[in-house]
Amino acid sequence: MSDQISFDDFMKVDVRVGRIVEAEDFPEARKPAYKMRIDFGPDLGVKKTSAQITKHYTPEELVGKLVMAVVNFPPRQIGPVMSEVLTLGVPDADGEVVLLTPDKDVPVGGRLY
Repeated sequence: MSDQISFDDFMKVDVRVGRIVEAEDFPEARKPAYKMRIDFGPDLGVKKTSAQITKHYTPEELVGKLVMAVVNFPPRQIGPVMSEVLTLGVPDADGEVVLLTPDKDVPVGGRLY
């Protein structure tokens, strides 16, 4: 387990739900990955990111999928892509990423609490 943090520390991490509107191969990445654009609604808009999720997902099945992402990290250059959000996932039994997704249809932009 990681070090304990306060509730105020947790509240500094802005996790929102977004809908993937575009996903494509990212051949320039060191490890297999996709480039994605995720819509977080009118307040945050569409953000770019990349994710190493090629074992469980194809670009076609990602489009339209709701995902959870940290939206308040500073942008980070990943090869030719400026990643604006961190899409969240957990490892499966083999260590491959499985995306965190709401189990119901919810409005994009909603904040985790």
